[in-house]
Amino acid sequence: MIKIQNVLFKIMYRHCITVNFSHIIHTGGILMDFLKAFLIGGLICVIGQLLIDYTKLTPARILVSFVVIGVILGGLGIYQPLVEWAGAGATVPLTGFGNTLVQGTKEAIREDGALGILTGPLSSASVGITVAMVCGLVVSFITKPKSK
Repeated sequence: MIKIQNVLFKIMYRHCITVNFSHIIHTGGILMDFLKAFLIGGLICVIGQLLIDYTKLTPARILVSFVVIGVILGGLGIYQPLVEWAGAGATVPLTGFGNTLVQGTKEAIREDGALGILTGPLSSASVGITVAMVCGLVVSFITKPKSK
């Protein structure tokens, strides 16, 4: 009985490794998803770092610029194909937040008309806004503010 269980375990183990390995190596597999997300997300971060290093823009202005660029590219329909190709590499940075605002506005305008201009951005980005506010609150309770 133990030999049969060992043989079955080995067969199942080899099958699982073969299936997972072939999925990872496949061009549409998870490894390619990670690579695309890393490339696009990294490129956006490199642009931000270059702006910090070589301009006199404050970090706050750079962050706002990323959101505005995401809104503009999303409004022109340029950012959505990038989101579909790169996944989290395009949605996690602040440019993705700007794109989310635009997509929510477009959807709300289709459903509610002109009222969607006001309700769309808030409904589509409410989770991100809530998480940012809660994290800021938690950090303010944990840390001690320092005067400059």
